[in-house]
Amino acid sequence: MKLIQVGAGSGGMPVLDLVCRDSRISEVVLIEPDVYKPHNVVRHVFPAAGVGESKCDLAANWLRERCPQLTVRTLNFDLLDAKAAAELQREAATSAMGICAADNEPAKFAWDALMRSARLPWTLGEVLSGGIGGFVHWFRPGGPCYGCVASFLQRTVAAPVSKQPDYSQAGAAVEEATVPASAASIHLIASLHAQITLDFLDSPTTYNPGFTSLLFSLQKVPGISRKHFDLIGSPYQGRTTA
Repeated sequence: MKLIQVGAGSGGMPVLDLVCRDSRISEVVLIEPDVYKPHNVVRHVFPAAGVGESKCDLAANWLRERCPQLTVRTLNFDLLDAKAAAELQREAATSAMGICAADNEPAKFAWDALMRSARLPWTLGEVLSGGIGGFVHWFRPGGPCYGCVASFLQRTVAAPVSKQPDYSQAGAAVEEATVPASAASIHLIASLHAQITLDFLDSPTTYNPGFTSLLFSLQKVPGISRKHFDLIGSPYQGRTTA
């Protein structure tokens, strides 16, 4: 079974690691344009010695050491690069499921469009600022799109901007997200993301855990969660997409 994932950051790499250890996964394609930076070290699984290297290369080496039977291919370019669109579509067309661990809204919208075009089921994990918790969403072809769900949850929804992001330059079109959360809280949400992804793989056409989006709150936050470690599932099944 082939998976396609975007993002190998502090939240994306634990998901990739946990999912790819499943014996059903034989191939993974990873899209990640970023370079491992000094401020990543405190929350990432990669060692400090890897600073300055491509996250794609570090992720590929990590997986090959732990899952030698796995075919790993990397696409070291930006998801929003128009020149990469045809290759992304080819890769998605032969994949069984997509995983999104992108940390900016334009990338999430672009991934949603790619998955819907390929009619792929996919999952998304998001860590909330401050380490107060995070969301895990799952999407099926013909079901609600990412924009539908984000709007329903009354989150800020912005369409992708036309200017391409440059992750190598400070203050560029889309700045690298800095999440002031501990490695423990990030890994907790990532583990939940991995578990839902694996459960979804078991029955991609009939999977229905009773929610479309799951908020796992790690802290009591007025107006959001009633207590520490609160599970809040959104059963949204509204407007669907072709």
